[in-house]
Amino acid sequence: MADKPKRITDLGAPDYHKFLPPVITKNYGKWKYHEYINKGTMKHVSETGDELYTVRIATSRLVSTDFIREMCDLAEKFSGGHLRWTTRHNVEFFPEKGQVDALQAELKKRGHLVGGIGYGISNVVHTQGWIHCHTPATDASGVVKAVMDELHEYFTTKSLPARVRIALACCLNMCGAVHCSDIAILGIHRKPPKVNEATLGNQCEIPTTIASCPTGAISPNPATKSVKIKAERCMYCGNCYTMCPSLPIADGTGDGISIYVGGKVSNARGPARMSRLVIPFLPNNPPRWPETVKAVKHLVEIYAQNARKHERMGEWIDRIGWERFFKLSGLPFTYQHIDDFTFARETFRMTPTFKWE
Repeated sequence: MADKPKRITDLGAPDYHKFLPPVITKNYGKWKYHEYINKGTMKHVSETGDELYTVRIATSRLVSTDFIREMCDLAEKFSGGHLRWTTRHNVEFFPEKGQVDALQAELKKRGHLVGGIGYGISNVVHTQGWIHCHTPATDASGVVKAVMDELHEYFTTKSLPARVRIALACCLNMCGAVHCSDIAILGIHRKPPKVNEATLGNQCEIPTTIASCPTGAISPNPATKSVKIKAERCMYCGNCYTMCPSLPIADGTGDGISIYVGGKVSNARGPARMSRLVIPFLPNNPPRWPETVKAVKHLVEIYAQNARKHERMGEWIDRIGWERFFKLSGLPFTYQHIDDFTFARETFRMTPTFKWE
């Protein structure tokens, strides 16, 4: 078996090892430490003494081919033809030490935000929104643009007690990592789908439409050869609309935005944790979403003023208690904050102790 040749296939992504810069290939697995030079530059030092410089910029999640060509041209000129997109939609270049300042100057001249390294706000992960997705409760790129126009200094120059990851998902199916972000912006539906009986028979399979509902809110309606929806069982997920376009869920007044805080993926100082609801509803007010922008900025500033160094948002809240957090933030505590999910017992605080001031 050892002599059998490796299977050759064109399925999947190509092996990334083929595209690594020479200095990374040479020192793979041998990096000794790294240090932050400024908000947009860091240096990795290998056990061999080799140095790797990284310059990071923010990008939109949705970019044009012209933008990609521009990035490639910059990589050819300053980075030996090498660059990478990160999981948070940053672009990173790997210039030689003598090219770092020239690259940063060129990027700023072209209007790119250089930053996102160290303690501050990283680039915002978001979903498709109104541009592509069929079940969004809000836009994605529009909200993110409005938020980061207000907070971009925390990406480029200003520092925070620790990293702050902001993410946006345009509906509660959450393909945008909002369940584990320091600040999460989540689009929500508040009204059940509408049944278009005139088209449902021609557009949809009733058995699969009924089966698509995770809470059993949809049942047959033999009188109209259609379906009916039990509103009190609906959780507004939009799965039925995915299966059946005759069950639209979007609504101009019912759709909006909720805000969650305190999640993280990192295991530093504690395990990964889920985000928790703090603002149940904010209206959709495009194109600038002023209520959402104001709420996110307020949460960032309250955290910046009160957290200790290295404390993530959720760790700060754990230290002071949720009672103190709601008082500091001035946010009202409503019945929507109470977790009434059937299997929510494991998420409850199981002690009667309150952190009184």
